[in-house]
Amino acid sequence: MRTIALIPARFASTRFQNKLMQPLGIKTVIRHTYDNVKATGLFADVIVVTDHPDIFNEINLHGGHAMMSINEHESGSDRIAEAAASLDAEIILNVQGDEPFVNKEALAALIKLFENPLEKVEVASLMKKITEERLIQDVNCVKVVVDKEMNSLYFSRNPIPYHRDKSDPRPDYYEHIGVYAFRKEALMQFTQWEMTALEKAEKIECLRYLENGIRLKMAITESASAKIDVPEDLARAEAYLNLIQNL
Repeated sequence: MRTIALIPARFASTRFQNKLMQPLGIKTVIRHTYDNVKATGLFADVIVVTDHPDIFNEINLHGGHAMMSINEHESGSDRIAEAAASLDAEIILNVQGDEPFVNKEALAALIKLFENPLEKVEVASLMKKITEERLIQDVNCVKVVVDKEMNSLYFSRNPIPYHRDKSDPRPDYYEHIGVYAFRKEALMQFTQWEMTALEKAEKIECLRYLENGIRLKMAITESASAKIDVPEDLARAEAYLNLIQNL
């Protein structure tokens, strides 16, 4: 399977303007993401897809591969679909530009889901067990619940499942990590659907797949997530970067 990684990189951000160009150590956030994905060696190509020349130049002038996005898009998947339409690939990974620390093992596990001859996976993604109460309650942390076969049932910014009877053991909670993998035809199909009601309400793009009858196959990762949504997240990412550099 020819597999490529596309990194959607939108300049504007409601909660943290120009977050991808913020310094994180000696690099910008978007360069950390690009370099870490490239270093895995898992992909025939890694491309940043952006709507802004500053991000385009930040990648290309440091030896990377970036493409300009022509159209306005509602989601990262819509943005990478524009680029993917002209690319030769069977499997496309969408790594969010604000996820600078996704590691090789997590991406390899995601790709492996498409190799099962007994099940044709159309879309897959990652999740990580949440241990901090603040993240369970944080609306910037998207939660996911799955069935026994690790297929997604729902994604929400609210705590799901709801722990009604506090005398019962607390259920496990999982954070949805912003990395997707698609068969190319599934990604192209996504762009033909209108934004759905649940997607509009939650502002979670993968709900468009669920509302159109396609479940996401989920894989558990133990790697740390350091998604940067708000300025406070950048400080936590700095602390994590210092930690791993000093190991």
